[in-house]
Amino acid sequence: MSLFGRGNRNHKTFRPKKSAPSGTKGAQLKKHIDATLGSGNLREAVRLPPGEDLHEWLAVNTVDFFNQVNILYGTLTEFCTPSSCPTMSAGPKYEYRWADGVNIKKPIEVSAPKYVDYLMGWIETQLDDESIFPQNLGAPFPSNFQDVVKTIFKRLFRVYAHIYHSHFQKIINLKEEAHMNTCFKHFVLFTWEFRLIDKAELAPLYELVESILQI
Repeated sequence: MSLFGRGNRNHKTFRPKKSAPSGTKGAQLKKHIDATLGSGNLREAVRLPPGEDLHEWLAVNTVDFFNQVNILYGTLTEFCTPSSCPTMSAGPKYEYRWADGVNIKKPIEVSAPKYVDYLMGWIETQLDDESIFPQNLGAPFPSNFQDVVKTIFKRLFRVYAHIYHSHFQKIINLKEEAHMNTCFKHFVLFTWEFRLIDKAELAPLYELVESILQI
């Protein structure tokens, strides 16, 4: 039985949306996520359900957050262009360069849309790699699984940081700010619950993160 799989392409997504097929443990956990999110209690929604495997919980949520960022960024592709965003930045102090350690080993400066394109492609490669995200129920996760998940979430945060700093007015114009803020709150609470992003990485949006966490 497959834990994770590719969904149909949605014209509003930047990349093909991924989903957990029905009848699997991944699908059961996805239903739990949807049910707890529906309650409106995001702090409760991010917690590991009693008796569940941490790695499976991280895996299903990684797919979910990939899809969320995918859809959010997909609404901005006509506005986030190489000319409007020649570098992947989050305000004047923070600029991100791309490297995946395989095809591009030395970090390179690229436009924001190119960075996101590289990133989403790289995440898809991780999600499709059965040695990292096992496709079969009960198959073991690799010893470095949490490190891979942390890298995915660190880089997804950079997309949020870029959107908030460079495109939030457009999000408001599209009347998507409430949805984006809820998605980001869910993202922050989840990454904080499992310590997936170092505090220093949160600096471009730290005031917003603080207000969410109330720390």
